[in-house]
Amino acid sequence: MHSEDKKSNPGPVEKKIHEKLKKAFEPVIHLEVINESYMHNVPKGSETHFKVVVVSDKFENQNLVTRHRAVNETLSEELANGVHALSIVAKTTVQWSEFKEKPVDNG
Repeated sequence: MHSEDKKSNPGPVEKKIHEKLKKAFEPVIHLEVINESYMHNVPKGSETHFKVVVVSDKFENQNLVTRHRAVNETLSEELANGVHALSIVAKTTVQWSEFKEKPVDNG
């Protein structure tokens, strides 16, 4: 699943990130790559700021730091070549189910 950018289709960097994460972590429930570049002071169409949400059983028995390191290592080429910022949400299938079942607090 790619971010729903109403202005354009996913760019080549976003597609590459999606492919690499899918291959490395084999997410069954959820994988989302969101290009958040438009929220920053960058030229239109930039692919410099991303948020990724990866749900994988490969994260089982790994702490948050280890999970983030694994995602960063998987995307090391992109991070060295133009991706300026990467926000990561990395959960196991069980954690994702618990997260999705929490009621929304409208305050």
